[in-house]
Amino acid sequence: QLFNILFGHMSVVGPRPVMKVSFEAYPEEVKKVIYNVKPGLTGIGSIIFRDEEELITEVKNNGGDLWEFYRGKIYPFKGKLEIWYQNNKSFFLDLKLIFITAWVIFKPNSTVYSKLFKDLPKRSF
Repeated sequence: QLFNILFGHMSVVGPRPVMKVSFEAYPEEVKKVIYNVKPGLTGIGSIIFRDEEELITEVKNNGGDLWEFYRGKIYPFKGKLEIWYQNNKSFFLDLKLIFITAWVIFKPNSTVYSKLFKDLPKRSF
């Protein structure tokens, strides 16, 4: 991915690239705009969903349908986050997201992003 950034195929900050089957599960309004920016190494979705494996483990352990959880909960919310990013995109925002990415690696339970971005969509699950 670092080579893709150097060659200009990816950015440091942007939506994470997804497989075609995952992309097709995004709501139509998200599919139309999510890749108006280059895919990134990190992004707001990566920060907010650093607990994604815990979420899907909980759904799986409770006998839930993982694909339906992705389609009905995760992808629509990730889409809202990426639209928020595009509406607020700036060099300064990218710097903040890089810093927050590093921060949550060392402080995984931190919600510093909610203090810095008051208008960020809230996750309800």
